[in-house]
Amino acid sequence: MLFIDQLHRQITLDNPPRRIVSLVPSQTELLYSLGLEKEVVGITKFCVHPLTWFREKTRIGGTKNIHSGIIRQLSPDLIIANKEENLAADVELLMQEYPVWVSNIQTLEDAYSMITSVGAITDRVDAAASIVSRIKAGFSSLQPFTTAVPTAYFIWRDPWMVAGGDTFIHHMLQLCGFRNVFGEQPRYPVITATQLANSGCRRILLSSEPYPFKEKHIAELQAILPDAHVQLVDGEMFSWYGSRLLEAPAYFQTLIKKQHKN
Repeated sequence: MLFIDQLHRQITLDNPPRRIVSLVPSQTELLYSLGLEKEVVGITKFCVHPLTWFREKTRIGGTKNIHSGIIRQLSPDLIIANKEENLAADVELLMQEYPVWVSNIQTLEDAYSMITSVGAITDRVDAAASIVSRIKAGFSSLQPFTTAVPTAYFIWRDPWMVAGGDTFIHHMLQLCGFRNVFGEQPRYPVITATQLANSGCRRILLSSEPYPFKEKHIAELQAILPDAHVQLVDGEMFSWYGSRLLEAPAYFQTLIKKQHKN
């Protein structure tokens, strides 16, 4: 059968895959939600959900330091990757030996398409359709801020890095009614304290990943913007685009309610 990935590449499989390697944490969790316990044979060291897979499945390295030798030992008949999270050079090398399906996600609609396509290629069409339907229902009931809140979403410290405009995080912020003050910049720009101070930002969200921001870091940002509200947020809710989206709307709604009180 012929399948098209989100880079518009064609992938041909004679049968549904029986040995899958996932190179992306959020897509690993999706494979679990699709019921592919036996089929998934390899994951990354960052694929922490579900915990049973993290403990038991063979780890093939990180998202950006893939061990091709371990993958070769697993003899996969399908590898699932992502344009942003995996290095192009690694993916291109794997493509020479295996069918590799690559996602490219910047919006919720892209996520829906990915889930549907992964369901099709793994012979889990109905399960994927159910997940998409439930995610859509959750987001349809989300009540965002009625007035956009100028916000910066931090992903790294030393140097300070934030989410720019062409990211999935940016789209999630928009759905909540946050206005990304660095939305005109691409990807994940490095910013200075001066840029932040002059940004008009009223809310600072410190993500739990990839940098593990803690309470002790709040004071550093508060010193730059004394009048802004600074808080920690669950990065998985903003950046995981698989079945974790089932939980995101309720999390966002709680976050919005808390922000209204500040």
